[in-house]
Amino acid sequence: MPSLTRIEAVRRAQLLRVHSYAVELDVTRDDEFVSRTVVEFSCTSDGASTFAELKGGRIRHALLNGVPLAEHTDNRLELPGLAARNRLEVEFTAPYSRGGEGLHKFTDPEDGEVYLYGQAPLDDAQRMFVCFDQPDLKAPIALTVLAPPQWIVRGNAPLAGRDGGRWSFEPTPPLAPYLFSLLAGPWHVLESEHDGIPLGLLCRRSLAAALAPDAEELFGATAAGFDRYHELFGVRYPFGKYDQAFVPEFSGGAVENPGLVNFREEFLFRARVTDSERHRRFVVMLHEMAHMWFGDLVTLRWWDDVWLNEAFAEYMGWRVAAETGRHPTASADFAIWRERWGYLADQRPSTHPVAPDGVADTEVALQNFDGISYAKGAAALHQLAVHLGDDVFLSGLREYFRRYRFANAALVDLLSVLGDAAGRDLTGWAELWLRSSGANTLRPLPSRAAGAPAGLTVEQTGRPLRPHRLTVSAYATDGSVRRLPFTIDGTHATIPGLTPAPTGTVLLLNDGDETYAKIRFDPFSRAALPAVLPDLEGPLARAVVWLAVMDAVRDREIPPSEFLALLVAALPTERQEGVFDEVLAFARDSLARRGLVPFAPLAEACATALAGAAPGTGRQLATARALASVAGEPDVPLLRGWLDGAAPDGLAVDADLRWSLLRRLSALGGASQSEIAAEERRDPTAKGAEAAAACRAALPDPESKAAAWSTLAHDPNPRLAIANASAFWQPGQEALTDAYVERYFADAPAMLDGRYPLAALQVVRHSFPLYSARALPLAEACLAADDLDPRLRRELADGADELRRWTTT
Repeated sequence: MPSLTRIEAVRRAQLLRVHSYAVELDVTRDDEFVSRTVVEFSCTSDGASTFAELKGGRIRHALLNGVPLAEHTDNRLELPGLAARNRLEVEFTAPYSRGGEGLHKFTDPEDGEVYLYGQAPLDDAQRMFVCFDQPDLKAPIALTVLAPPQWIVRGNAPLAGRDGGRWSFEPTPPLAPYLFSLLAGPWHVLESEHDGIPLGLLCRRSLAAALAPDAEELFGATAAGFDRYHELFGVRYPFGKYDQAFVPEFSGGAVENPGLVNFREEFLFRARVTDSERHRRFVVMLHEMAHMWFGDLVTLRWWDDVWLNEAFAEYMGWRVAAETGRHPTASADFAIWRERWGYLADQRPSTHPVAPDGVADTEVALQNFDGISYAKGAAALHQLAVHLGDDVFLSGLREYFRRYRFANAALVDLLSVLGDAAGRDLTGWAELWLRSSGANTLRPLPSRAAGAPAGLTVEQTGRPLRPHRLTVSAYATDGSVRRLPFTIDGTHATIPGLTPAPTGTVLLLNDGDETYAKIRFDPFSRAALPAVLPDLEGPLARAVVWLAVMDAVRDREIPPSEFLALLVAALPTERQEGVFDEVLAFARDSLARRGLVPFAPLAEACATALAGAAPGTGRQLATARALASVAGEPDVPLLRGWLDGAAPDGLAVDADLRWSLLRRLSALGGASQSEIAAEERRDPTAKGAEAAAACRAALPDPESKAAAWSTLAHDPNPRLAIANASAFWQPGQEALTDAYVERYFADAPAMLDGRYPLAALQVVRHSFPLYSARALPLAEACLAADDLDPRLRRELADGADELRRWTTT
C-alpha cells in the first residue's frame, strides 16, 4: 500500500479543513469489527479532488455528500468533485490485528479473556476508521463503541454516557488521527484523582495482583509529574481525564495517546525488580506525560519534526524525574543509557540530523524514531537551555504552547519563539546542532611537565564545529576536585588557571554532561582512572567517565585489555545500578562475545559485587542477574543451585529470575526442552511463553535452532519472533549457527512482510549475525543491490558497519 508522501500531505492540507470525526466501532464480533465514520470537512477549491485513507478494511458503503463512491484502491478512497462543505460517510469491516497495529486483539492464555486496544501511529488510524491520516489535519473525534455489556471501554476523552454495551465519549479537542486510541475488554481498573484530573490505571484482570502493590506509587508518580509540568509550562493539562493502561503484546515502550496512554505490559512488575527498573519506568511515564504538551497539544506539521515530539519528551522526562526527587540520579542514567544510544546512532551510516529536511513519506519517517530523534535531540535541547539560560528557555516554551495550542508547528516556529524570548537569532545554532549530523570530539591537551605554562588547551574535532558550553573538572586521587566552566566554538580553547598535578589526576571534560560531544582523556588521566574512578562520589561523573571510556574502546583508542582492567578495578563498587548494567552489557556484548576479553573476569567482577550487596536489595538482584548473564560452563552448578533453592540470602528467585537463569543454562547446554516446558507450565502467561521461546532458541542443538529460525523469520506474532531472534546467536555455538549466516540474508526480506513495521525492524536487527565475520561480505553484497527495501538497507548498512568496526580491532 502506498505510503503518504510529504508532497501529498502538503497539498491535502492546503485543500482541506477537517471539522469533526464521528466514529462508531462495533467490537461485538469475534474475528472482525465494524467501523462507521462520518467526517465533516471543508474544501478551499470547489470541484477539487483528494483522497481519504482506509487500510485493511472491506467497505460496505461509502457516501460523499450523499453520493456513492467507487471502491477504494489500496488504502486510498478517492473523493472527487468536492464542495465547499462536505460530509463523508463510510462503513467497513476489518479483521482485528494480531501484530500490534490498528485494533489489536489479545486472548489471555491464563483465563481466556479477550482484550482490545488501538494503536494508530504513524498511519494506522486508518485501520480503525476512515480518515485523513496526517498530523496537520487535526479535528475533534467523537467516539462511540458497541461492546459486550460486561466489558470496560475507554477512549481518549471522558465518558459522555453509557447504555448497556453502548459507550459514548465526549468529543476530544482537535487531535491528529495518529493520536486516536481505545481500550475494550474486561479490564481491571483502579481510579484516583489529583488536582482536578481524574486518573485511571488499567491492566488485564489476570495481572490485577501485580498492579495492586504498585498503584500508590504509580498514582503518586503521576501526580508529581503533573505538578512539575504545570509549574514549568504554565499551561494545565488540556485533555480532561488521564488513563494509563498496561497492554499486552505491545511492540514499543509506550505511546502518548492523549487521555489514554498505553504502556507495554512489562512495566507492570509481577516480580521483584531493581531500583533502576522502577526509576526507568517513572521516566517513561514522564516522557509520555510530556507528550501531552509536546505532540498532543502542539503537534508536528510533518514527520521531519519527529524530534519536536520525541526530543522534548525525552529531555523533559529525565529532567523532571530528577526534579521531583523520585529519581535523584536520573542525569547519570540518561548519560550512560540514553545518550550513549544517541552517540552510537550518530556514528552509523543511518545517522541523520536531529531535524532532517526531506522525510519523503511516512515509511521513511518511521525509521527516524531512533537514538538521534530521542537521545541526541534531548542532549541538544539541554545544551540549548544551558546556552540561553533556563529561565529564557522555559519562557519561550510557554509562549510556544500558548501560540500553537491545539495547532501544528515546525522547527522554524519553535526557533522564532525561543529566539524572541532570548533576543537573538537561533538559526545559526540550529543549523549546527539540529540540521547537521555527527558528534564532535573534545580532547584535553594539557601541559603537565615541570616548568610548562599553566593552563589547559581543549581541542575540538569533527564537522561541523559547534559551540559548546561545559565544565572541566580535575579529580585527584586524594579526593580533591576543581571545576571550571568554559566555552569552545572553534578548533581550540584555552582554560587558564587549571594546573593539574603531574600524576594522579583525571581531567574530565563535560563533567555535568551539559553538552553532546565525544570526550577523550589525556594519557595522564587514563593512567589515573583505575585509582580515581572507584572512589569518585558523583554518579553523573562516573557515568560520563564510563561513557567516554566505552566510546574510546569502540573507536580503538583504548585497547580492550585496558578497559577490562578498569572494569575489574571499578565496576564491583559501582553504586548506580543503571551504570553497572550498561558497562557490563558493553563488556559482555561488544567485547567478550567477540573474544576480545574473556568472560571469566566479568563473572568474577559480578560475583564480587554480589557478595558486597545487602540481602534483599535491588543491587543484590541487579548483580545476580548480571552474574547469570556472563556465567560460563564452570558456573553451571551455581546457577542450577539458585534454581533449586540454594540462592544467596535475600535473593528471591521468582518467575523472572528463574527465566533468566534458565536462559543462560540453556545457552550453556545445562537445560533441556523438558525443563523449559515444565517452567512454562509453572508460568502460563504471555511473558512466560516469550521467555520459554528465548530459552529454546538458545539451546545448542540443531532442532532447536531450526525451530527458532522458522519462528523469527515467519511467525506473525512479533513478540515471539523478537524473543527467538534475541537468543538465537550464542557464543560457543558457531558450529551450529554458521549455516544461518547465509540464511539471514536470504530470509531478511520476509521478516518485514506482514508485521507491524517497528516490530519487524526489531526482528531484523536482533537476528543480524553480528558476531560472524563472514556476514560482512554477505551484507555488502546485499547492499549493492539496487532494489533492496530501504528499511532493510538501513538495517543491513548499520549491521555491516558494526561488523567492520570490530573485525578490524
